[in-house]
Formats: sequence, C-alpha cells, structure tokens
Amino acid sequence: MTQPTSPATGAEHGKAGGPVREDAPVRTRPPLGLRADVRNLSLLGVLAVLVAVGGFTRPEQFLDTANLQLVLTQASVIGVVTVGMTFVITSGGIDLSVGAIVALASVWATTVATQEYGFAGILFTAVVVGLGCGLVNGLLIAYGGMVPFIATLAMLASARGLALQITEGRTQIVTVRSVLDLGVPDAYVLGIPPLVLVFAVVTVVGWLLLNRTTFGRRTVAVGGNPEAARLAGIDVRRQRLYLYLLSGLCCGIAAFLLIVLAGSGQNTNGNLYELDAIAAAIIGGTLLSGGRGTITGSVLGVLVFTTITNIFALNNLQSDVQQIAKGAIIVAAVLVQRRTAAEH
Repeated sequence: MTQPTSPATGAEHGKAGGPVREDAPVRTRPPLGLRADVRNLSLLGVLAVLVAVGGFTRPEQFLDTANLQLVLTQASVIGVVTVGMTFVITSGGIDLSVGAIVALASVWATTVATQEYGFAGILFTAVVVGLGCGLVNGLLIAYGGMVPFIATLAMLASARGLALQITEGRTQIVTVRSVLDLGVPDAYVLGIPPLVLVFAVVTVVGWLLLNRTTFGRRTVAVGGNPEAARLAGIDVRRQRLYLYLLSGLCCGIAAFLLIVLAGSGQNTNGNLYELDAIAAAIIGGTLLSGGRGTITGSVLGVLVFTTITNIFALNNLQSDVQQIAKGAIIVAAVLVQRRTAAEH
C-alpha cells in the first residue's frame, strides 16, 4: 500500500506542481515589515532631497525657524484628515467629502451663535458636525448599500452647499481670544506649535489603533476580503460605519485646527483636501484597493506634499504647477503599487 504524498510546498514544487531540483534558487518574498521600512526610508530620502532643494533655492527663507514651524502647522491640518483617510482606504473605501466636511464644520463652528459659547462651543460644534457627516456617509455606505464614491461625492456637494448657505459667501471672523491664542508664538511648547502637538497625538493614536488593536486588524481584514471577514465573524457593515465615523471625527478636529490657524471660517476651507489626503496615503504605502495601510507612511506623505507646496510658494511658482506635480506623484505611486503587486 503506497504512502500518501505530502502537500507540496513552494520550495519543493513549481507553479505547475511539478518537482524542482533541490539546488534550484527559490524566490522568496521580502517580509511585509521590511517592505514598509524600505518605503518609509524612501520617503525620508525624498523629504531630505526636498529640504535640500528648498535650502538651496531659498536658504534664508526656507530654513528660517518660522517657516519650518509654518510647514509643520500646515501639515498638521491635512495630516489629521489623512489619518482618517488612511483607515477608510485600508478598508477598501474612499472618502471624497473630507474637504467639504472640514469647510462645513469650520463655518458652523464660527457662527455668531456658536462663538457665544466660547472655546468649548467652537471645538464641540466642529467635532459634532464632523461626526454627523461621517455618520451619514457610514449609514449610506454600510447599511444603504451605496458605493463609497457616490455616497461621499453626494456629501461633498451637500456639505459645500450648506457651508455656502450658512456663510452667505462671507468670511466669519473668530472673536474668541482663547481660540486665537493657540496660534500665537507665545503658546508654543518648546518651540512647537500646539497644532503640531495635536497632530502628533492623533498620529500616535491612529498608529496604535491600526497596528495594535482588534479594530485595526478588522479594518485590514475588511479591506483585504470582505466576504472572508464576514465568514470570520466580523460585522463588516458596522466596521465600515465606524470607519466613516472616524474619518468624520478627524475632519472635525482638522476644522478646529484650521479655525485656529486662519482665525476665521470660510465655505472655501478644505479645498482639494480629498486630493491631498488620498495622495499622501497612497504614496505612503496604503494600498488603494484596500487590505494594507500605514499611518507612518501617510504622515511622511503629508510632509512631502506640504514641503513641495512651501517650496513652490517661496519660489513664486503658480498653484496650477503644484497641482500638476501632485497629480504626477499620485500616478507614479499607483504605478509602483501595481508593479509591486504584480511581482509578488
């Protein structure tokens, strides 16, 4: 009686299942952590090159402490949005409404009626508006069966329209002193603006949530294979609802940071934030099709884009050139992702 053959392993058999020589070279896939480290090191290299370019073209202006603080502060606003976007994209979704939600939250939180409640009223309103918009997105997508692209596109249009209606096209000036004081140099902690500290806290919490909790593992599972995640006992619909709530929360926090930075609320706030957030997440290594996300890479992506914008502004280059450059970077990042996926 013949003994049953053991299942073939990748080192013992080729793709067709036939035997291969023991001395044949075996192509091994590098560990996921190593590939992530390589991507992050590459982004750090790009950032270093950009700093060198900025220091070479405008040394006195770019390397000035105030300008570097400004870069980090501007990165903080879009960076908080990007943290939420990273979770959504990791789950296989997309959120085109983040910029409009930031605009709506910022104008709702800066109305005369809201400002009467002071610092707490502005912060509370911005966060609640962000959560409310995220809740609507999540319900439409998770329980309404709508495609994320369509649902968030509808939210984009609605939130922008409502923001315009609230402001009637006018800028709403913030008069609450405690809010404005957060943006002055006297409020800096060891030379670090408070907005940057908030961004750092959101980044750390986001990293821990994605990499060290069941919530993060469920997010990756839903993005990798929703049906397999459902069979494993994960409530896919509820998870998606939570993710869009998280994205809305990040938008609310970013809206408050923007209010502090600009000292006002405008219906044009958050313009093209969806582009910047998606681009930063993608070049950071988050897989556009879902199943893989990295907070560290997303933050580095934000810093790359913010530095590019700052260098372009210091060199008096037009904003349309900036957008073309960002578009080219997005295309290059997606092509690299597709090639990497094909090789592995």
